[in-house]
Amino acid sequence: MTATGQSFADFVAERDNVADMEKQIENYCLMLCEALMQDFLRANNRKDSGYKFYIESGRKYHKLIMETGGSSRSVHAFIDKKTGEVYKPASFKSPAKHVRFNLLMEKSREFLFENCDWAGGYLYMN
Repeated sequence: MTATGQSFADFVAERDNVADMEKQIENYCLMLCEALMQDFLRANNRKDSGYKFYIESGRKYHKLIMETGGSSRSVHAFIDKKTGEVYKPASFKSPAKHVRFNLLMEKSREFLFENCDWAGGYLYMN
């Protein structure tokens, strides 16, 4: 038994569930990067471009980075690694205060993937 009265097997199972959830969030981040890239190509009638979307992971957040032609980079969104909460960026280093979407909630995630756009308009609050 641990100090909280939890068995070691329960502790390991809980830790594995958290790791699975974090991996699921990372996979959704990759799916969002792909959806944003497809939206960019569709919106600009291109088959290829110098733009790309990718993830940079920090201690607390995944940053979705938009890179243009290799020299210009900006943060498209912040995603909490443990909760799946999606934030609009306030700066390159920090998210805005309010949660916009949650990747672990099915309805929120579906709405996000259906409405995301490469320019980030879907991240503004109404």
